[in-house]
Amino acid sequence: MKKLIYCIISIILFLHTSNCSGYKPIFASSKLKFKIEDYQIKGEKRLGKIIYSKLYNSSGLNADDPSLQSVTLTIEVSREKIPTVKNNAGKILEYKINLKTVIVMNDFLTNKEILNQNYNYSASYDTQEQHSETVKLENINTANLVNKTYQNIILKISNIYSSQ
Repeated sequence: MKKLIYCIISIILFLHTSNCSGYKPIFASSKLKFKIEDYQIKGEKRLGKIIYSKLYNSSGLNADDPSLQSVTLTIEVSREKIPTVKNNAGKILEYKINLKTVIVMNDFLTNKEILNQNYNYSASYDTQEQHSETVKLENINTANLVNKTYQNIILKISNIYSSQ
């Protein structure tokens, strides 16, 4: 009986370990063939630095590869907070955050434009009883918008470098 149980367990473990043996992500960051040589951030500096640091970390994975293309990067981020819903007394019940990002990527040596893309995302959130909770919701929504922008930038860059 013990041999049968051990045999069944070993078969289950084997099936689980061999399930994902050939998995490779389509847009792997190891396929990004660029290295950021110079950058400029305009507008909201804090949000621009977050996007830049994520892009820098993605580009630095292949730093020793001589086939990397050196690029300059310009990131312009603007954030706008707009009240969308008010009650009869004029108290704001809901806000909307618009995050506009313009990213320009140029070849470092030839200054040829590789990417010039605009991203415009928005999110709404309700005000809370405590002001600190409203600020926390605002920060969470802003971080989500920045992550969404970064993911779409990486997707666009992956498409550019996979077609070359």
